[in-house]
Amino acid sequence: MHTITDKLLVGNLEDARQPPSSIGGLLFLAEEYQVTPPRHIVFCEIPLKEFSEADPAALKRAVEWLEAYASSKRLLVCCRAGMGRSVSVVIAFLCCVVGMRYQEAVLFVKARRPGATPLPGLEETVKRVQLLRSVNQDQATKPCFPATET
Repeated sequence: MHTITDKLLVGNLEDARQPPSSIGGLLFLAEEYQVTPPRHIVFCEIPLKEFSEADPAALKRAVEWLEAYASSKRLLVCCRAGMGRSVSVVIAFLCCVVGMRYQEAVLFVKARRPGATPLPGLEETVKRVQLLRSVNQDQATKPCFPATET
């Protein structure tokens, strides 16, 4: 597990299956696996294909979920290895919500997660997500939220 910011961490499948108690939310991205999160954390599963370009709608949903919780909880973003999909979503968040330029966000994440490998075409996908977010502010797809929060 790697700390990207004080509120965002990236991890792998094992981290998702056994998140530390300091984690308040888990975003799970590996479409080929299932996890059952602890009951005390908020959870969202947005399946992304490994080594493939991210679907802009799915990436937007992931960014919006992180945006909804990042100010109040420590969030763990996980995929199988914690190197591709998870870091790509965090990079998109840093660009779309924090306001970092794409290359700045990539360097920032790579400095904190050695071996980080953003998904193919991520820069263009992030641009599409930014456009979707600006055009559809009022019609945004709701991110998945738990039925109840603790």
